[in-house]
This record gives sequence, structure tokens and C-alpha cells, in this order.
Amino acid sequence: MRALSTDIARRAADLIAGLMATPWGQVSPSVYETGRLVTLAPWLVGHPERIAFLLAEQGEDGSWGQPGGYRLVPTLSATEALMSAARDGDREVLLSAAKAGLEALRRMLTQPAELPDTPAIDLIVPSLVALVDAHGFGDPLPRPAGLDGSRLGLVKRMLESGTEPPRKVLHVLEAMVPQRMDGMLPTPIGTVGASPAATAAWLGGSAPSDSADLARHHLEAVAERFGGPVPVGLPITVFERGWVLSWLTRAAVPVEVPPEMIADLRAAIAPEGAPAGAGLPADADTTSVALHALALLGVPCDPASLLLFDTGTHFCTWQGEDGFSPSVNAHVLDAFGQYVRARPAAAGRYGAVMARVAGWLAGRQRPDGSWEDRWHASPYYATLGCALALGEFGGPEHADAVLRAREWVLATQREDGSWGRWTGIAEETAYAVQTLLLSGPEPDERCKRAAGRGYDYLLQVVDLPHLPPMWHDKDLYSPTAIVQAAILAALHVTERHLQHEFNRQNGT
Repeated sequence: MRALSTDIARRAADLIAGLMATPWGQVSPSVYETGRLVTLAPWLVGHPERIAFLLAEQGEDGSWGQPGGYRLVPTLSATEALMSAARDGDREVLLSAAKAGLEALRRMLTQPAELPDTPAIDLIVPSLVALVDAHGFGDPLPRPAGLDGSRLGLVKRMLESGTEPPRKVLHVLEAMVPQRMDGMLPTPIGTVGASPAATAAWLGGSAPSDSADLARHHLEAVAERFGGPVPVGLPITVFERGWVLSWLTRAAVPVEVPPEMIADLRAAIAPEGAPAGAGLPADADTTSVALHALALLGVPCDPASLLLFDTGTHFCTWQGEDGFSPSVNAHVLDAFGQYVRARPAAAGRYGAVMARVAGWLAGRQRPDGSWEDRWHASPYYATLGCALALGEFGGPEHADAVLRAREWVLATQREDGSWGRWTGIAEETAYAVQTLLLSGPEPDERCKRAAGRGYDYLLQVVDLPHLPPMWHDKDLYSPTAIVQAAILAALHVTERHLQHEFNRQNGT
């Protein structure tokens, strides 16, 4: 028998304490967002550190970001930022890096990879291409197919007319408005759209003279908290707490949750749902996961607010969403299912909705047994969410979908025991291990052996500080506390199976 870890409970307790100590969230810095602050707010504390971060993150080929189409947005932002910074900084160094970025962009746009379905990419890319071209470094960049700027123009005209935009548009205000918009006010904590770049765009090109200005104070707090570079979205309070608590509790990780955290999570569920954090609109994903976590913690709340997101076939992330998300619908099924489990009488109201969502999810499974999603770069994330929801709340008619998901996971394990889209990493390995052990019927011996290899891999890398960004926002990011919760959940559920097997073999 493998030597089992003894500190999962301590790590989980530390993780929960971190949620309380850093209530805005624990998130990796963003090349895209940091680049926008270099251009929009050179007056902001941490400007030299932001430039140094961009230089350090540039790849050997001149680009920034993860492979394939994920490189376009961060490379556009960083290249334009360094061009802007070169006017006042170390011109030779900055222009050299910017020109390498420009050459990388020309290669990307001449032979384009498939672009990911990241938020507002149809607004961000045309905006940044125009900004890069305005610097006058050679011929204009090729325009990506399908991103001609028509939607960007529509949104700009809406803002110029004084029409109040959908709240989700505020998250990407920097792509549309370089000057202050006095008709839009920051939240009480000073953020506009839960985005440092959007907040900087709202402020305009110079620092407010009043050092107590809400937006300025918020930006300074974020920059100082992260040492100069900034994350793509902050705060993410409800999102972070919902995911961490849901994953730890579902895997039965022993953890004591502070009652005030539970109370705050409960208070976040408004009649219109819950937002990921201040400055963002309510969305079905955050609402579902928060409801699921509360029910797992013994505080079931009626999920009626989710019905606002019901399209009749599936649940949208927010009203007016382009496209759809299997992971959101998996979380919706979790929320309804866990509530009905706690309140069986609610089956009459929500049973038909659950059956419809389960059928829709099963219909979205790919031929190889996996799912893909618009909120995460890894199919292991979507596959875990869908397999767990269908296995627990989809009924026997969808057991085959869960088994096919397991077969896909088994077939894609790497030789070192890990899993991953581009390379094996701890986060994706954690999702794969949970898919094998937590979803649906009792796992067979193949699943247990593969999970054991994944467990051995996770023990080797669990303390590594770097978590590659895999989650979708304006560019890829890592919500580090959430990822750590997924890793702890995978370790714990594997240890439970190992201990059970040991006890069975020894008759104890």
C-alpha cells in the first residue's frame, strides 16, 4: 500500500483561512490586463514592475500566452503596451520586445489558429489591432476572419448615445472607451466591471487628484496586492468560495467552514442570482455552484433564481449569451439535484427541469466521451463537471455517458501518470482522478490503478507554486485557491479508495 498523505486536512484548513484573509480572491496575474494598465494608467503605482512582468513573460518566438489561438489576445495587449511604454522608458529594450511581438502577431494573423471562445474576444481583438496599427510600425496587421469590428462599433455607438450598457460590457470597458464615463459609477469598493483595466479606462488617462477617489484607491490596492501586475478579474469572492467549498465538501475533505463564510455565501444569493464578485452581473454558473455548496454544507436554499436563466432547452450563463456552456448546465443540475435530495418534496417542481438538463448534457458529449466548454481551456474540467452531475443526478439512463467519460480519461493518461491538454499538469490531473473515482458507478480496477498513478504524480507536484493558467476570461488565468481545492479533493478521494482497498484486503 502507498504511504498516505497526512496533511490534507491541514492544507484544506489553510485554504479556507486564505479565503477569509484575501476576500477579493487569489488569482494569477494576467498579461492582457497588465498590458492594458501599462497603456491606460502609467501613473499607477507598480508601473515599472508591470513592464518587467511583460518582458519576463515573453516567449522565445516573441509571443505571450498559451499555445494556439490563446496567444493572440495577450500578444496584442503586451505588444501595444510596450510600444506605448517605449515613449517614456528604456526605448531600445522595449521596442526590441515590441517588434518581436509584432512579428509574432503577423505570423499568427497570416496563418491563423482557431481562436478560443473567450469573453469579448470579438471586441478586444479589433480594438487592440487598431491600437497597434496606430503606433505606425510597418503595414497594418491583417484583420482576423470574423473579427471585423462590427460588434465593437455597435457597442461604442450605444455607449456614446448614453444608453446604459449590459453590466457584462463593463468588464471589458477598456476595449471601447479611452475616456472617463461619468454616467457609470464604480461599485462601493471602487471597481468598474470587476476589472482593473476597465476601471483604469473609466478613470481616463491621468490619476485623479483626490487620493481618496474610489476607483483610484481600488486600483492602487490591487496593484499593491499583486506587486504591480494585475489579474484579469477581481474581486471573485462568491465564485472562489463557491467552487472551493463545493469541491472540498463533495469529495468529503474534512474541513471546518467558518459560519460567517456560509452566511456571506447565503446572502449572495439574490432573487436574480449571484454574481462572481462585485461589479459583475449575476450568472447561472456562480449561482449554481454557490447553491450546491450551501446544500452540501447543510444550508439548502431554494434554487428558484436559476429559472431566470432557463432558455427552454438549456440554461444560459446570463441572459443574451452567445453560445452555451455544458459546465454551467452541469452545475445547474448539481444545484437542483442537491436541493431535491435535501428537500424531496421539491422533486415535483424541479424534477422535469433536471431530466431536461441531464438529457441536454448527454447530447453534448463528444464522440470520444469527453466534453469541452467555453469557460475553461481543458476538456478535463468540463468532463469532470458533466460526469459528476450525470453520475449523481442524471439517473440510470445516463450511466453510459459517465462510463464513456471514464474510458476517455483512461485512454488519455500520460506515461508519468498525469493528464493534460498541452502537457501533464496538476490541475487537469486532479480533474481526471475525480472523474475516475467520484462519478457514477463504483470504479473498476482500471480506474483505481489509473487514479493511483495520478495520485503519485500529484504528490510530486502539489507544492509547486506555478499553476498554468487554464480558465477563460479576457485571457487565460488561474484562480489559484480553486485549483488547489481541486487538487486536495483528488488526493483525498484517492486516499479514501486506497484505504478502503487496504481494509478490504486485510479484513478490517
